[in-house]
Amino acid sequence: MIQKNNRFWITMALFLSTFVGAISITIVSTSLPSIVGDIHGVSLMNWVFSIFLLTSVVTTPIYGKLSDQFGRKKIFLTGLLIFLIGSFFSGISNNMEILIFWRAIQGIGSSAIMPMTYTIISDIYPFNNKSKLIGINGAIWGISLTIAPLLGGIVVDTFNWRWIFFINIPIIILSICIILLFFKEKNFGIKQKIDYLGIIYLSLFLFSIMYVIQLMDSIPNTMNSIYYLIIISLISLVLFIRNEYRTINPLIPMSLFNNKTFIIQNIIILLMSGFVFGLEIYLPIWIQGIMGLSASFSGLAITPISIFWIIGSFFSGWLLSKSSASYVTIIGSIFTIISAVCLILLSINSSIIYFFVISSLCGIGFGLTITNSTVTSQNIVEQDKVGVATSFNSLSRILGQTFIISILEIVMNRQIKIGTLHSNAGITSNKINEFINYKTHLNLSENVLNSLKNILYNSLHEVFLFCLIIVILVIIINLFDKKIDK
Repeated sequence: MIQKNNRFWITMALFLSTFVGAISITIVSTSLPSIVGDIHGVSLMNWVFSIFLLTSVVTTPIYGKLSDQFGRKKIFLTGLLIFLIGSFFSGISNNMEILIFWRAIQGIGSSAIMPMTYTIISDIYPFNNKSKLIGINGAIWGISLTIAPLLGGIVVDTFNWRWIFFINIPIIILSICIILLFFKEKNFGIKQKIDYLGIIYLSLFLFSIMYVIQLMDSIPNTMNSIYYLIIISLISLVLFIRNEYRTINPLIPMSLFNNKTFIIQNIIILLMSGFVFGLEIYLPIWIQGIMGLSASFSGLAITPISIFWIIGSFFSGWLLSKSSASYVTIIGSIFTIISAVCLILLSINSSIIYFFVISSLCGIGFGLTITNSTVTSQNIVEQDKVGVATSFNSLSRILGQTFIISILEIVMNRQIKIGTLHSNAGITSNKINEFINYKTHLNLSENVLNSLKNILYNSLHEVFLFCLIIVILVIIINLFDKKIDK
């Protein structure tokens, strides 16, 4: 058993790692203009973000299996070291192609952080404490994602864009030192043959699916590519499943999917992660566009999501000790469905206070649900499969965020296109960009401003309606899993 003092320091190292892992995803968003201005490559700039996400998704489940086989400490430190190398070389890159390559390496390292932090917490804490710590770790992830663009802007303004990568280095070195000093892990697992074919097939499947998601917003121009990628993904999925059933030491044991509870909890994680990430993206667009308030106000309005996420996680642990996981999901879903209904009821004249209420309800509901689903997934599998199960939780979370956000983006863009076609004020996509940016918001004429408000209102209303459907699906899916052990 890990000593209490050692457990504290290990937890601090995990939280620090979670912070840098999360900010690295979105910190580049406010830095891209400076990066392009320095090393050029405007046509490739979206790949600075996309490649990180692609490599993260592909390698996340691999780390889980390796940690079950070689131990949490070795795999976590390996991930941190890869992330450290990727961060350093991203910071010294002198052209866009090289930067994209090292962002891919950074993503490979980052993908060890989320699942390994959850898995290590699960290993070193008893059941009645792990849900609280998992909730706090998740909230740190959420808060970090939220503040990363602002932090990136401050770093670029104070130093230069290269420091958005360099700031990771001392934090990661500190985390590595703490883990080396305080995490005393006994001999772990049995050395077995690595499922290389499984890694290849799964990587090909996930990469194809993620690339399809990246291309969805460019339909119909990318339809041919999407067809080919879907065919590749289906073939690689069939080959992966066939291989996993036949190999002695599978990358992802197919026995996990014989457990209905495991499947349902991961679907819930996928849907809820997409719902919350959608709110964190589209509520600021409403606040800055329709209300004309600053980015600071919009960031402040969604902060309660992270705060109440922690509160919900604490209550999740308490409720799990008193009742079933299914019951906890129902309670969490009630909070989130109320927040989703409030989104539908938003009007152009809604007060900023209303958004604080929505964010708070969403945060507590998400904290209850996501923590419960993560802990339940860990508890229903054998100890030697906890790493794989937790990595699959993280994979579900990332896929949910990516896939659902892509769908929401398509819904919004479709409504904006319809609105601009039927507008009598000569509205163009450039006007929409000016309108969403609060700094140029008031430069528009009153006639154009009113037209844009209506277009954006209708578009976001459709997005929020889709969000409501997502939460309803969570409740329906949960009904299929009534009998979960306490």
